[in-house]
Amino acid sequence: MHSAAECQKALCFFCIMNHPDPLVRRSQASHFFQQMPLTDDKDHVLVLSSLRNIAIAQPDDPEFPSLGIFTSMTRLIQKGIHHKQWLLKDQNIYIPYYAAHIIGTYATSNPQSAGKAAESGAIPALLELLRGKISWVEQRVAARALCHLASHNVAFRATMSETEDIVELAMEIASSCLGTVYRQFLATEERNRLKYHCELLTRGLGGVETENRKAEEWGVQLQEWCLYLLTCFAGKGSDRFLDRICESEFLKELCGMRGGIESCKDSPGGLGLIRELCNFEIGRDRISNRREVIENLCDVARSSDSWHETAIECVVLLLKDPGTRNRVIGFSAAAMAQLVELRRTGETITRALLQDYHRIKYGEMRLGSFEVEKALEETWELKVERKKKEKVMNTEELKQRETMAGFLKREGNESFWRGEVEKAVYEYSKALEVCPLKLRRERIVLYSNRAQCCLVMKEAELAIGDATRALCLSGGSRPHRKSLWRRAQAFDMKGLSRESLMDGLRFVEVGRRKDVEIPCFAARLVKKQMHATWPFAAAVKSEVAAGKCKKVERFDHGAAFARADP
Repeated sequence: MHSAAECQKALCFFCIMNHPDPLVRRSQASHFFQQMPLTDDKDHVLVLSSLRNIAIAQPDDPEFPSLGIFTSMTRLIQKGIHHKQWLLKDQNIYIPYYAAHIIGTYATSNPQSAGKAAESGAIPALLELLRGKISWVEQRVAARALCHLASHNVAFRATMSETEDIVELAMEIASSCLGTVYRQFLATEERNRLKYHCELLTRGLGGVETENRKAEEWGVQLQEWCLYLLTCFAGKGSDRFLDRICESEFLKELCGMRGGIESCKDSPGGLGLIRELCNFEIGRDRISNRREVIENLCDVARSSDSWHETAIECVVLLLKDPGTRNRVIGFSAAAMAQLVELRRTGETITRALLQDYHRIKYGEMRLGSFEVEKALEETWELKVERKKKEKVMNTEELKQRETMAGFLKREGNESFWRGEVEKAVYEYSKALEVCPLKLRRERIVLYSNRAQCCLVMKEAELAIGDATRALCLSGGSRPHRKSLWRRAQAFDMKGLSRESLMDGLRFVEVGRRKDVEIPCFAARLVKKQMHATWPFAAAVKSEVAAGKCKKVERFDHGAAFARADP
């Protein structure tokens, strides 16, 4: 507890905050902020830590922003960058981190505060931290602060003079930061890690395992903040920004920037930036030329990923644009046709797929691909023709079709158990042709059974398609558990670890709701994919290949990492 009676300082922040007169307190606080960068006080770190906590608790409070806190924090950052001797004295190494954190927190949701921060010259100072003038830890809070500033128009205008540098840096850091965090922290022996990094990561609580977990989280957050910063610039629609962000190789890299399952589960990662780019003609044009990007979007759209609807939105925007439709439809028609019975977005997907189908149907145009035309024809049959036919069928005819579908399903089951898998596929397919559309449960089972046959035949893409159709029919709130598992296996067979993991985790979650014990085979798959999707897996592989690591270990939360040679 701070005691004003015992304090010997002429200008003490804690004494100021305890002053009973608000006017005096404001006046003294303003003077304190002016003097703080000019004085050398070992208690500055304690003051900044307290200011950070105050900002987190009351980010919309305009009092400190109106008293010059941004100018004070900006000057402290500049002092840390340009005066290394001062930075390494006492605990001053913490000051730039806290100062950038305070700026970013007050700029989070208050446009007026963001404007004041920009006027104080915070952007050039933060940009220096983003350039890595101190370390990746300060890069993270600088990226965070710049994101919050750029999200407000009043502050975004102040970034215009630094646009090229910010965009270039954000792209470079998004591509390389996980490797940097790995090399400079995770792959460093505990005794050689920077002490202030460890203390910032753990707040003095927890050992090496906590450090590793937090470093992973912060590394992913650094990437995420850089992607969000690029999204802010892309959202302005300037061809200059979009042209640079849509650089071919960077678009390819964006597909893999998905963060960690635990550390960044609320962020769309690179997918969010791709979605923003799809709002603009130049973005859609560049994305439509990258087959691997389209295929990745289709895989995410058909998975249990929290952002699968975002992936669907991207593909739909590309299909609706006459300038990109023909380039995209060849890589997406089959996958998107599997999603047309989704309850929330199925009709939107159907309209995007069939917007010019009448011209194809009557021979006025051709897409040049049998597979595409087949997918569109099946969609038309399912969503238009069969609905019309079944609407005019009488009860007896519908009952006959239901009976026939049940008979064919039993025949398919028997064929499967006899090992006649191809025959079973044929019988399940015939059953689906006659089964009334309203019998969702029966159709779910038929699609799921056919998916199992495709798995046995090592036809991963077909298995994903049928399992997806079954899951679209079952709905997101109560997904068909067997179909989740079958699609997880098919994604694994195809080498799509993240999609396999998301389906595997959903499979486990649905089982827990029903008090079903987690099967060993599911636990093995989840563990395998957790390792494969660890954000630093590529960095480990690169370091091992370069001969900079001598062995690979794993820490408790499922990530694998390599120790650097001493």
